[in-house]
Amino acid sequence: MGKHNHPYIPNSQQKIKNEMIREIGIKNIDELYADIPGKYKLKKNLNIPQSALSEFEVKRHVETLLSKNKTCNDMPIFLGAGCWPHYVPAVVKEIVQRSEFLTAYTPYQPEVSQGMLQDLFEYQSMICELTNMDVANCSMYDWASALGEAARMASRVTGRNEILIPRIIHSERALTLKTYAEPVGIKVEDLAYDKESGQISLEDLRKKVSEKTAAVYIENPSYLGFIEEQAEEIGKEAHSHGTLFIVGVDPISLGILKPPGDYGADIVIGEAQPLGNSMNFGGPLLGIFACRDDMSLVRQMPGRIIGLTTTLSNDRHGFCMALQTREQHIRREKATSNICSNEALCAVASAVYMALLGPQGLKELGETIVCKANYAMRQLSKIDGVKAPVFESSHFKEFTINFDESGLSVKEIHKRLLQRKIHGGKDISKEFPELGETALYCVTEIHSKAEIDRLAEALSEILTGG
Repeated sequence: MGKHNHPYIPNSQQKIKNEMIREIGIKNIDELYADIPGKYKLKKNLNIPQSALSEFEVKRHVETLLSKNKTCNDMPIFLGAGCWPHYVPAVVKEIVQRSEFLTAYTPYQPEVSQGMLQDLFEYQSMICELTNMDVANCSMYDWASALGEAARMASRVTGRNEILIPRIIHSERALTLKTYAEPVGIKVEDLAYDKESGQISLEDLRKKVSEKTAAVYIENPSYLGFIEEQAEEIGKEAHSHGTLFIVGVDPISLGILKPPGDYGADIVIGEAQPLGNSMNFGGPLLGIFACRDDMSLVRQMPGRIIGLTTTLSNDRHGFCMALQTREQHIRREKATSNICSNEALCAVASAVYMALLGPQGLKELGETIVCKANYAMRQLSKIDGVKAPVFESSHFKEFTINFDESGLSVKEIHKRLLQRKIHGGKDISKEFPELGETALYCVTEIHSKAEIDRLAEALSEILTGG
């Protein structure tokens, strides 16, 4: 709180701070942050103005700051990598803004309304149908946290302490997994990939999977956009060692791709942001979590599960929280997760979105995305100094572009694209140095042929010095 007392926060007073410090047995507040390396700690006071501004002055100041931002409405954007540009129908936004759903905090209490419970139940049901799994919870924070929870769940179920993951995975997702895994002694090991196709090396998998392996994890489509064509074989190899098979998905792809339940997945996770949630400058996101009908799995699921029952008096449908595995609801030592909230409003949006599109709509959407992404790859591959895609595999909506032969770095190319009012893809040269000057581009249903042609023309000009 600095040196100043806040009139509305009693513990900002130094006297009360001192009492709290004595009570918990520390010498100073710095001891609470001992785990944070010193190089990341701020060594000076924040430059916060002491004089208050009026509401109007604050509004004008914030609007001035916001005016510096450029959004996907201001230019074509070909950036995905975990948060993707998709169209959100107006009816989705209208419904989630209703006061019955738009609450100040996630409704997790036992007295939550039947309307919200039903909406979350419908979300779970549609996720199960989409993934061909039997049980789904009503959401996690995001794909990364869902992966961390899935690893810990697999370890609890199998009694093992190792998880195998692809080398080709979002670096931040991998770091989140390791953050979840390290405190409980789970070892995370990478699986090599084929340099031509990007596919997971089955030879490396067979060398590494063992009776110590709690789970084998794959992503389909992969982080770099290509389809993992050996998914069923990978699942069989995992199961032959008593190992769980976890699959991460982009749910939009399941309108046209075989669901993970069809090729042996035990646990399915993913990111539901594409299902009716805007990018919102990077969040909030919505983690998918589902598993097959095995109570040894279901009882170890994190989060909460909404169930459907009937009333005793008049046999009417009623919804309730069937399983709540967080420590606020059950004995702490029995809790499977300390997830303290969930993305309920985002789950409502996804339920509305899936209900609007239905199976046929999702199929048509997937086909549209694949067609546009393939058109983009064909157009870009015609440019001298460009290889698109890097991997010889089928791709969904994301693909890699290599610029090694152009003599320019991805950073420089991206800078020049921005000057032409085009937002390029993500620079992955540091994540995957073995791929050289490579970027990850994204094409979805929102990209028109004219925008893709404009991107190709701009890249051609940049690489030829035009």
